[in-house]
Amino acid sequence: MIQDIAPHHLSNEYRPDATPAAGDPVLFVRGQELAVRRVEEPLPSFAFPRVGTDVVVRDAPAGGVVASTGNVATEVSPASGDVAPDELTYLFSLGDASVWLAPDRGAAEPPDGFELVHNRALRMERRGTRELMYLAYTAVHLAGWYASNRFCGVCGAPTERHESLRALRCPTCGNLVFPRLNPAVIVCVRDPAREKIVITRYAAGRYAPIDALVAGFVEIGETIEECVHREVREELGLEVKNVTYYKSQPWGVAGDILSGYWCDVDGDPTLHMDASELGRAAWVGPDEIPGQPDDLSLTNEMMCLWRDAHRRP
Repeated sequence: MIQDIAPHHLSNEYRPDATPAAGDPVLFVRGQELAVRRVEEPLPSFAFPRVGTDVVVRDAPAGGVVASTGNVATEVSPASGDVAPDELTYLFSLGDASVWLAPDRGAAEPPDGFELVHNRALRMERRGTRELMYLAYTAVHLAGWYASNRFCGVCGAPTERHESLRALRCPTCGNLVFPRLNPAVIVCVRDPAREKIVITRYAAGRYAPIDALVAGFVEIGETIEECVHREVREELGLEVKNVTYYKSQPWGVAGDILSGYWCDVDGDPTLHMDASELGRAAWVGPDEIPGQPDDLSLTNEMMCLWRDAHRRP
């Protein structure tokens, strides 16, 4: 899955003392788009702007705005961008490199030679290593949080970066805002008697047109297991039993933490698909599951795990 990047490691601890260094990626994020340069050789990939070659970090005093790191760095080399260190926001580190969010929560114009590309296009084009995609998805998550919390939700005053926590603070009323995680479920519905599972596709235009499983967000006041029952009932018109946890996964482009569950149909297996949510829902056997075009998602891992366990020799 996307987070399985060993021997690489993504460290998401907040580091208020971090300082931009030559070679560090600087991410320009607008919604679900990131500024990248497509690379074709030796394999299709992509590159982010980097400190020193694409972005100049010049001497500047620390500031107290949302995008501040509170650190001072010196200019490292000529490049097409030109920013002060307090205009960069520390996101996380991948290996030895610190990853930074560009000025104005990433919405500044990217340097020459880079274009804004939707994260879904990068995935469908199968560009880049898994660790690059994990970096991109996690950056979209954090960039979206910074961009949507420029002002306090209690009193409306501009927020500031907390001096030691991954949080934004209102200097007027003291309200603290921490990064948001959206709990959601991925559900593989099985019919053991017929050796089939339900495969779905989202309604046209909602997401990429690839096979998937039942999925949905946890509502306020319900357990995750109750969410499994509700989502299957709403999307497929089925009742289920034997709900069993499998594994979890971060999915930054939706701000999710996904929990994967197995369950068995309980009673009538006739599907009653919610056409407002899904474009396809069908009971399929192991030979009818090609899998998704990559191995990044929890959905794909669960589909393929069930398929491989039930294929005939």
